[in-house]
Amino acid sequence: MSFVNFASREINCKIVYYGAGQGGKTSNLKWIFEQTEGRRGGKMISLATETERTLFFDFLPLELGEIRGFKVRFHLYTVPGQVIYDASRSLILRGADGIVFVADSQEERADANLEALEGLLEHLKELHQDLLPLPYVLQLNKRDLPSALPSEQLRRLLMRKNEPVIEAVAPRGLGVLETLREIGRLVLAEVRKG
Repeated sequence: MSFVNFASREINCKIVYYGAGQGGKTSNLKWIFEQTEGRRGGKMISLATETERTLFFDFLPLELGEIRGFKVRFHLYTVPGQVIYDASRSLILRGADGIVFVADSQEERADANLEALEGLLEHLKELHQDLLPLPYVLQLNKRDLPSALPSEQLRRLLMRKNEPVIEAVAPRGLGVLETLREIGRLVLAEVRKG
């Protein structure tokens, strides 16, 4: 749920990038950071292991204009993809205003995508939330790889509620801002309702 600070006239929204390990969640945030806050000397908090995999989360605050005189800030997080950090995933999901599921398009990662998606649904259930009313975008990442499954096959496998689907190659920035714009649009539509 969005946090409204009336004293500072800010609306803070939490967007969580969720998916299997090494699917491209951190690559999305790094690219967004390099194109936005990084150019202005901003900071991105990232925790990684020796193998460059996210250990707990990446966090990137991003200012995106105003609604009715309130400055809107998106706080972008990623969850750790590794199953051993399951408790961290649930903690990071708590209070999410929107979710981007980053799917690895490679054929050999299909089972990992399904496992991560089932994990997401389970965590939401534990948090007494339902995916249906939540702003949600499915990103099909790594579309440039030779082992990428056809887009239509991934859609049939991973779509859960007629959500927007965006194809991406995160390290090159393809589809990254489009994904952010789409989840941002959906989250802001919910904020305007409230």
